[in-house]
Amino acid sequence: MAGRFAPRGPRQEGEHGTRTTVRGGRVPAPGPAPERAARPAAPVRRRSWLPPAEHGPLDLGLVLGPLRRGPVDPSFRAGRDGTVWRSCLTPEGPGTLRVAAAGGRAEAEAWGPGADWLLDRLPGLLGAEDDPAAFVPRHRLLAHSRHRRPGLRLTRTGLVLESLIPSVLEQKVTTDEAYRAWRLLVRRYGQPAPGPAEGMPDLYVMPEPRRWALIPSWEWHRAGVDDKRAGSILRAVRVARRLEEAAGMAPEQARARLELVPGIGPWTSAEVVQRSHGAPDEVTVGDLHLPGIIGYALAGNRHADDAEMLRLLEPYAGQRHRAARLILLSGHAPARRTPKMRRTDISKW
Repeated sequence: MAGRFAPRGPRQEGEHGTRTTVRGGRVPAPGPAPERAARPAAPVRRRSWLPPAEHGPLDLGLVLGPLRRGPVDPSFRAGRDGTVWRSCLTPEGPGTLRVAAAGGRAEAEAWGPGADWLLDRLPGLLGAEDDPAAFVPRHRLLAHSRHRRPGLRLTRTGLVLESLIPSVLEQKVTTDEAYRAWRLLVRRYGQPAPGPAEGMPDLYVMPEPRRWALIPSWEWHRAGVDDKRAGSILRAVRVARRLEEAAGMAPEQARARLELVPGIGPWTSAEVVQRSHGAPDEVTVGDLHLPGIIGYALAGNRHADDAEMLRLLEPYAGQRHRAARLILLSGHAPARRTPKMRRTDISKW
């Protein structure tokens, strides 16, 4: 109705576009993350941890590698000296963790409001709660792979959303597309990770749930994320607190809670609890390549489906995820005979 609403004045300097909520009204859309120079200084906290001798050698890359989302993950860096940097959004706030292995001991430094939370959970992150001795290889390939990877332990982050969001981004697309989306969104809407002014990689902490919820639709599009995946993430961040509670549940209960959110199915929930819980038996089903790789490795069947994969992994009940990881680490995979999954960059549509 003409004249009902006063015309909006010119946009003020520093004001970003707005998005309309479901209930109506204008909500400021989040702007880009602060520049790197704006990162506040943070005091350092330290912890040293010596794994028990029965844990085997400390291999940071092998243990923490599943947390890395691509070679330029803005929240994860691995140095040439084996040092691992990781930024997290903890229940106590953003934090940065640096871990190095020296003489079989883990030397850790942490910064930010979440520093104490990260250091308290350092042993679990490095696999202290894992029990590789429960795994009994029943195939020569797995016995050989375990012998070559004595430092394999399953990490437990205790964080759900940080694994859930990138896992949703990986649904039904190539890993390159998913890694690109994660990189663009975290860099644009996350915040610079707390840490030292010198010698620290260019790290960002992923956005808080409300900031994810305020990302405009066109920014999802620019990052190559379709409406279905974006919608799943938006539904998840609206119940972020309830989902984070799943970190304290048994893996099967945590998966059930995650799958209550539309758009999160068995593939995604398994990918999450493998990292958040260090769950040794939560095997991923619904994957495009995994059944064929496991079928080929254990039975010479490159055309195996999920049902056949689960049948072949039955002897490893309780340790099926570990068995799958050992198979992947062995490099024993069938030669590719079909074209790669076609890349569809919706940001160019």
